[in-house]
Amino acid sequence: MEVDLKMLNDAILSKAKNMTVRFYNWAPKCISLGKNQLCETFYTNLGIDIVRRPTGGRALLHDKELTYCVVAPIKNGQSVIESYKEISDALILGFKKLGIELNYSKVCSKNLRYCMNISCGADVSFNSRKLIGSAQFRSRGYLLQHGSILYELDFDLVEKIFRQKVEKKSIITLNEINKNLTQDEIILALKDGFKEKFETP
Repeated sequence: MEVDLKMLNDAILSKAKNMTVRFYNWAPKCISLGKNQLCETFYTNLGIDIVRRPTGGRALLHDKELTYCVVAPIKNGQSVIESYKEISDALILGFKKLGIELNYSKVCSKNLRYCMNISCGADVSFNSRKLIGSAQFRSRGYLLQHGSILYELDFDLVEKIFRQKVEKKSIITLNEINKNLTQDEIILALKDGFKEKFETP
């Protein structure tokens, strides 16, 4: 999270005109809390580290996943949802290059503690099951958006952490779609998706 914030602050200070995209994994597993979320007791009883994200949204378990981070200048008059969807469009284009057709969620749910069980119509899904959860933060004309792309998910652990039943039918992982994809292949395709969407070399 500190690296993500440094990317944002560096862009602001240098008045960067271009987008920066970063991909990374997590070790050891941990929980991230949204910017304004309280650290509730049900997160703390399994010995898993907790960090706070600069972006909003609900808590998320980071384990077997690929995380992306985007820092970019905000286009004049562009709303949060418009910029959010533009970045999601790039992710959709990237996965299309891997033969995976993604789309936007149609179901809207806000009454759950776990981020991946919440969808508000702008999240990226496969056959109506959420694959990518994202969130955004804005500061001084720039945005930071990052999101979690699930490889696998330990549903039992998630339910222990959040003390709430996980709606398994509303979530999907990449290994369920195509377990033969390598991380290098995924990152390369996503880079191409961003280049195509934002018309960069």
